Amino acid sequence: MSSKWEDSYTGELRSIVGNRKLIIPSIRAIIRDKENRILYIERKGNKKWALPAGGIEINESIVECLKREVREETGIEVIEATLIAMYTGREYSVINRFGDEYQGFELLFRVDEWKGTILKETDETTNIGFFSIDALPEFESGYFEEHEKEVLEDLQKFMGTPIIK
Repeated sequence: MSSKWEDSYTGELRSIVGNRKLIIPSIRAIIRDKENRILYIERKGNKKWALPAGGIEINESIVECLKREVREETGIEVIEATLIAMYTGREYSVINRFGDEYQGFELLFRVDEWKGTILKETDETTNIGFFSIDALPEFESGYFEEHEKEVLEDLQKFMGTPIIK
């Protein structure tokens, strides 16, 4: 499978529908170390910090999407994960810097077990690191900054039943 965005399912759809709003199921992963710090990646495209995340591909389950996206962005293998929340409402709509509009359909997973060596840089990232909750990296301002905060709040609120929004 190509790692070029243009060759992805979302990239192919974009070439057909232009900037029209799309709903693309996606994942976001919270990965912690033994000190309970959270793993963030610095995206190659915009140089902004974020949790590992990405959209589903054709013929892929959402768990396969989680495993692939985490592997592509961090180098590690997800062994076990728990669904924490789903973000699906119109308030999760966003227009990116290219004018492409998306309505969110994101599943947030807490990665409970993982193995492998974390890569400092990948095809999609320029940096990676664990951060304590009180010393997080700087996020892209606006929607993404607010969503990153919401995701961490939902992790704290999680009591065993997925939060659906």
